[in-house]
Amino acid sequence: MNISSIVVKTLPEHLTEVVESLKNCDVCDYHMHDELGRIIITIEGKGVQEELKKIKVIEAIPHVMSADMQMAYSEDELSSHMEVLENADAVPKVLNDPTISASDIVYNGDLKKKDLEGFARTFDKTGR
Repeated sequence: MNISSIVVKTLPEHLTEVVESLKNCDVCDYHMHDELGRIIITIEGKGVQEELKKIKVIEAIPHVMSADMQMAYSEDELSSHMEVLENADAVPKVLNDPTISASDIVYNGDLKKKDLEGFARTFDKTGR
């Protein structure tokens, strides 16, 4: 299941009409709008193709100037990211490496993104 937030844009003079059309159509859920003609809705679909069809319906509503996807959530995508996180090492390998002295490790904010093996080789050569 996919859920996406959409910002619909219309001219302020057509705002009431467009909001009512969005509330009455069966392809989205209305959430809020401002006086400038920006309207926040969400759509749901079994996949991207279904969501794209719904956006086309929204774009076809009279006086809708644009309907742009802002954020998307996909259960399948979340599941694959959770699997990666669950299988990841909780502690960076360098912290459990008995050949590296704790005094040689310099913390710069995120050990998982650092090339610590390259750092250790550079440290050995430079002494810094």
